[in-house]
Amino acid sequence: MIIVKSESDLLKMRASGKLVATVRDTVAAEIRPGVTTAELADYAHELIEKAGATNAFFGYRGFPGKVCISVNDAVVHGIPDDRRITMGDIVSLDVGLVLDGFVGDTATTVMVGVTDPDVMRLVRVTEDALQAGISAARVGGRLTDISSAVQKTAEKAGFSVVRDFVGHGIGRNMHEDPQVPNFGQPGKGAVLRQGMTLAIEPMVNMGRAAVTIEDDNWTVVTEDGSFSAHCEHMIAIRDGEAEILTRGEGA
Repeated sequence: MIIVKSESDLLKMRASGKLVATVRDTVAAEIRPGVTTAELADYAHELIEKAGATNAFFGYRGFPGKVCISVNDAVVHGIPDDRRITMGDIVSLDVGLVLDGFVGDTATTVMVGVTDPDVMRLVRVTEDALQAGISAARVGGRLTDISSAVQKTAEKAGFSVVRDFVGHGIGRNMHEDPQVPNFGQPGKGAVLRQGMTLAIEPMVNMGRAAVTIEDDNWTVVTEDGSFSAHCEHMIAIRDGEAEILTRGEGA
């Protein structure tokens, strides 16, 4: 069932989106050589709890981490540990929380001293693909208008979109209907309605689209070992442009 949010629900989702964006940006600013992914996760968890929210990822379906941190060829669902960030890494930070009964979920990919122009372009194109998907999210449009916009942006640049993992509806639950693939022909799927809230999250690989799951049963990595970038915003479908709920301060 696709859930259309009331104005009172959207007010609460704006608050959860604003908070999770603040946590995302605050932790992202601490991603630098020498810091461990576990230290970053602990910091995020501390920020969430101090704000009076609940960590949405910790223990979710058995996930053992406090946030998802995926480095280089890791696509999503990386478990924080004692790995230290080094120069040249790209680090995907995915944060989730629950505030006043509503989930906030967002992700960004941070470049750490990256000088390789192809890697820099990968991250930029992933961000562009996210914005293209958001721009296609309009009342009266179709779900796959979003999917097609993401795919075309990534593939035009010579990259691949991950097909095994997708975006999703979001609200009181982390994963609500509908699923939001990052590929597909436009004009298909659910009609986009005022008040629908979605998490759009392109996962873009430098090489082939194929992925595999590591022995920890969580971390998704590219099958060919190529770098991958991941960005995510929560949006609300509105008249005119979609409202980005996780834009962050100064964006």
